[in-house]
Amino acid sequence: MAEIVLGAMLFGTRIGEADSFALLDRFVQRGGRWIDTANNYAFWLHPSGFGGQSEQVIGRWLAARPGMRARILLSTKAGAQPTDATRGLDAPEGLTRAAVGAAMGASLRRLGVDHVDMYWAHIEDRSVELADTVSVFAELAAAGKVRRLGASNTPAWRVERARGLAAARDVPGWTAMQLRYSYVQPRPGAALEATSHRMVFPETLDYVRADPELELWAYSTLLNGGYSRADRPLEQAYDHPGTTRRLAALAEVARDLGVTRNQVVLAWLLGGDPPVFPIVGASTLDRLDEVMDAAALTLDPELRARLDAAR
Repeated sequence: MAEIVLGAMLFGTRIGEADSFALLDRFVQRGGRWIDTANNYAFWLHPSGFGGQSEQVIGRWLAARPGMRARILLSTKAGAQPTDATRGLDAPEGLTRAAVGAAMGASLRRLGVDHVDMYWAHIEDRSVELADTVSVFAELAAAGKVRRLGASNTPAWRVERARGLAAARDVPGWTAMQLRYSYVQPRPGAALEATSHRMVFPETLDYVRADPELELWAYSTLLNGGYSRADRPLEQAYDHPGTTRRLAALAEVARDLGVTRNQVVLAWLLGGDPPVFPIVGASTLDRLDEVMDAAALTLDPELRARLDAAR
């Protein structure tokens, strides 16, 4: 069953430690379990030009909350930590054996834990043989440092090939994909402002739908406030007639249900075919409550059909 995931990207940078602690506390109080971060969050907001701030805050929160580790599930990533503060994502650590091993050790130290529940390859690294990437992640799982493995920002064909390699070797493989996805979609082929983002496509949904062992997690699910804030217009890639029709359908369904457009989007993702784990950030407790309320919202078949028919 899909769940709402708390995105911790801005913890320790744009969101200070006290506010981060309050958001984490409320998330758990509201029944949340998955907390998603990465070793490079949020390097672009920190004077050092390097990441680790989000993991550090989560680690201090866990240390201050005895017993909390058993109540939550940690998701973090490796591969996109800058090696040069002046070049950022143009100089990522990559997915070599040495880079992934070092990243795993550093993440565990920052988080103050002996394992994480999901470990992602944050980006592709085609300079490394896919079989070698499969091996190093499987070794981390065999060593008990990770419970599950996932691939972020990786095309479906590469995920399938990697999973085939893992199965042939009888070692743990990727069981989740993490990509950008929401109710409103950009024009096919349109350039996104975030050039590192990779989209969910119809074939991605078909692939996940056909394999019950594979989960789909999605980021940018609420389009940086684009569904709810007049000061956050959608980027140029979303400027097409389908967006107009979908926003109209979304507003209509939200009005009929007496809920927010954000909540309808999250319910649409959670109850979809396949179900999607939406990763959602929140900077205030009110925003987090709005997000968590969506977990109890069910779209009946007529409402879902109305939303899906708008294209």
